[in-house]
Amino acid sequence: MLARIFRPQKTATQSGRARTHGWVLRFEPASARIADPLTGWTQTRDMNGQIELHFDTREDAVAYAQRRGIAFEILKDSEPRRLPKAYADNFAFQRKQPWTH
Repeated sequence: MLARIFRPQKTATQSGRARTHGWVLRFEPASARIADPLTGWTQTRDMNGQIELHFDTREDAVAYAQRRGIAFEILKDSEPRRLPKAYADNFAFQRKQPWTH
């Protein structure tokens, strides 16, 4: 049973960064999902896939996994790149493409 420890990313539908400051321990599925032939929905018999534990720090998540004897993998924490932008840059003289209406 492998667990992944990571910091959740910002959702694509929201501009805020709420619920992205903590760390999450989530178990990887033990078996592949099976498509139901009648409805087309997927199903699995693995109940650990429903477990998601939240921690304040990465060290807390690692300590929890080590105490319980859970094999874990820490995923790289990637911060989004912010490009500084200003409205005045649209009208700058050194603009690569000329400004037109």
